[in-house]
Order: sequence, then structure tokens, then C-alpha cells
Amino acid sequence: MVGSDLPAPFVTLAGPHRWDAVIENSEFLAFADRADSPEGALAQLGVLRERYPDATHHCWAYRIGGAYRFGDDGEPGGTAGGPILRAIEGQGVDHVMVVVVRFYGGVKLGTGGLARAYGGGAAECLRTAARVTVRARRALRVSVPFEFLGGLYHLLGSLDAVRGEEAYSGSGVSLRLEVFPEDVGGVVAGLRDASRGAAEVVELPWGDTDSD
Repeated sequence: MVGSDLPAPFVTLAGPHRWDAVIENSEFLAFADRADSPEGALAQLGVLRERYPDATHHCWAYRIGGAYRFGDDGEPGGTAGGPILRAIEGQGVDHVMVVVVRFYGGVKLGTGGLARAYGGGAAECLRTAARVTVRARRALRVSVPFEFLGGLYHLLGSLDAVRGEEAYSGSGVSLRLEVFPEDVGGVVAGLRDASRGAAEVVELPWGDTDSD
């Protein structure tokens, strides 16, 4: 069996969320959403720049595991992107992109005021967003002779498993299953019982696409 190589669970956002505020006549629109790659995070920024082309600033930050990046978009250094990143970290979420769009209202906020506006807006947006805990699943490659397909399908109907495409050979069917780590033992035992021991179950390393 493969060792404990799965990534740790993390808390992220269940979906996109927005929070607005007006501070000293400037309008701040905070947007937060899940992002699983830097490219995906920056794509969100691109969408908001296109949606609000007349905004004075589009400041942002993301954290995805150990990767993070932020941008002040013309605001004084350290007053926008950094506070947004600290808000993400303070809220205990991961795989998250936050963009705060500002429409300048004619009153200067000063460096402290800007940091509070950007960081506070990001934190409030994240605080009020719905969250979800993401847990990695363990991948199994299952092979079953044709005569036991009925038992296999009956078992699969009772499992909390993600099923991949089936591949047929001269002797039977193989498919990929993804289950939570604590369910692996029960799933393996159930598959072998359903096939009278004829099922072959291989536990795949994390990240293995099993494309063969």
C-alpha cells in the first residue's frame, strides 16, 4: 500500500463572494473566490479588470498552499496587496484569490487608512463567505472479471466514491475509484467480497493519473 503522501486538508471558499464598502467617498468592492493555481487566480484578476475598466485600482493577493503573490496596482507600497494577503492568512483559508477594486472618491486615506480599507475589506469579504473543507481522496485501480460486474455495480452504488471511466479487456473491466483514505480498507474488503476474491485492487500514488 502507498504511504501517507496525500496533501493535508484545507479550508477554502465554497464559491465566489463579494463585499462592498464606501470609505471617505471611495468605493471598495472586494471579491474572493477559490483558486487552485496561480494562473487561475490571475485569470480572476483579468476578468475583474475587464468588468471594471474605469476603477482607479485593482489590488489583489492569492495564497495557494506555499505559493503566494500580491499586487498594489499603483497604491503606495505595502498599503493594499500585503494587507489583503494578511487578511487571507488571518482568516485561515487556502487556495483563495482576493481582488479589491477601488473607485477613488477624492479624499486621500493615507497609508494607514489604505491598509485598513484594503485589509479590512478583504477580511470582511472572506469572513462572510461560505467555506468548505477540501480533503484529498486516495485513487484505486480496480479490475474485476465480467461475471462479477453485477456485484461490483451494486457495491459502487453504496460507496462515497468518485468513479473514472471503465476500460474493457478480454477478461473483465477495470476502472479508477477515488475514496477518502479512511475508507480504503472497507472498500477493498467490499470489492473482494463482491467478487469472491477475484477483484484486483491497486492503490495508486498521489498524483498518478493512471492513464494506461
